[in-house]
Amino acid sequence: MSTPASTGAVASVEQVRAQFPALARRHNGHPVAYLDGPGGTQVPAVVADAVRDYLLHHNANTHWAYPTSEETDAMIANARIAVAEFLNGRPDEVAFGQNMTSLTFHLARGLGRAWGPGDEVVITELDHHANVAPWRALERDRGITIRSVRMRVEDGTLDMDDLARAIGPRTRLVAIGAASNALGTISDVRAAVQLAHEQGALVFVDAVHYAPHQLVDVQALGCDFLACSAYKFYGPHIGILWGRRALIEAADVPRLAPAPQDSPERLETGTQSHEAIVGAQAAVDFLASLGSAGSRRASLEQVFAALHARGDALLRRLWSGLEAIPGVTLFGPRPGSPRTPTVAFTLKGHRTTDLAHRLAQQGLFLSNGDFYAATVIERLGQQADGVMRVGCSCYTTADEVERLIEGVAAI
Repeated sequence: MSTPASTGAVASVEQVRAQFPALARRHNGHPVAYLDGPGGTQVPAVVADAVRDYLLHHNANTHWAYPTSEETDAMIANARIAVAEFLNGRPDEVAFGQNMTSLTFHLARGLGRAWGPGDEVVITELDHHANVAPWRALERDRGITIRSVRMRVEDGTLDMDDLARAIGPRTRLVAIGAASNALGTISDVRAAVQLAHEQGALVFVDAVHYAPHQLVDVQALGCDFLACSAYKFYGPHIGILWGRRALIEAADVPRLAPAPQDSPERLETGTQSHEAIVGAQAAVDFLASLGSAGSRRASLEQVFAALHARGDALLRRLWSGLEAIPGVTLFGPRPGSPRTPTVAFTLKGHRTTDLAHRLAQQGLFLSNGDFYAATVIERLGQQADGVMRVGCSCYTTADEVERLIEGVAAI
């Protein structure tokens, strides 16, 4: 992750909120507080406008010799440039797909065709199952061995000693999440990359929950593949997969014979959602527009540093306020640890679905359940009902955090 020299000259929370039409919604007379960002953020008007403009004025398929097709090609190319700057990668290493899950299954099949009995893939208990099931499928399809790294239940972090033990000369790939979508834990991906590369193994990083909160830098992380989703950072529903060009072109991914063979289109099966690709660029540009550092990447560094500071302050108040309520149990690393402003909790005597419904009546929109991080929830002993999850986004205010604390306390 890159660190800017300054966090000044970044749009205020009020200026940010003015760009999100959804924030004007009211429910039961209450202004809606969208605290469900880890499951998907709201969209600023400029992103919706970009999607609408593409569909109404440029809609066509690619690589043909007429204006709207040529415009589509140019807009997709520009989107790859923008997303590459967001990730600090190269445009010819940025592929798009329906979502992170589909892209990961697709890549796993392609890599797995070169593996067999005796080969190993390392996964973790802390991960969303989109970074578990695609590799587990290779156990059945290719006869590989899966090794799973433990989550430390006491603080919701990855057991790095167990990770070191799991990686060995037979390891072909380590699949690790940069941040837990259930607990907010940020894991030491760079250390995992070093351990894997020492054994000649590849590293696939799930950055879906990480990317909205910490500016991704694939060069600094040193990973081989990284996936994220634009709808978690104020864009439309589309998945993004970055990978080293040589590795993308070597992967034996399922594909149609006439389809492009070069990276990154090699990974893009069938006709893509061009409007969502355009919207992904608009989301990156929206985030950059909140800063004033000149270049897109420099502004992103400035903005993410400021948003991290704001999110950390909200997290600390959220944690301390919930912790003081009798019957509340908090899960995951405490404030001050490497984490995102996402908090998981339960309230004794209340089912999470009932609690979510009651908070929603106050205009407090939270998600509950296992969030497809089923192993995390099982290890916490909450598999019967899951947990509540509250996530702070770029538009979350201190007042909304106070409303949530008061709402839980009242219940």
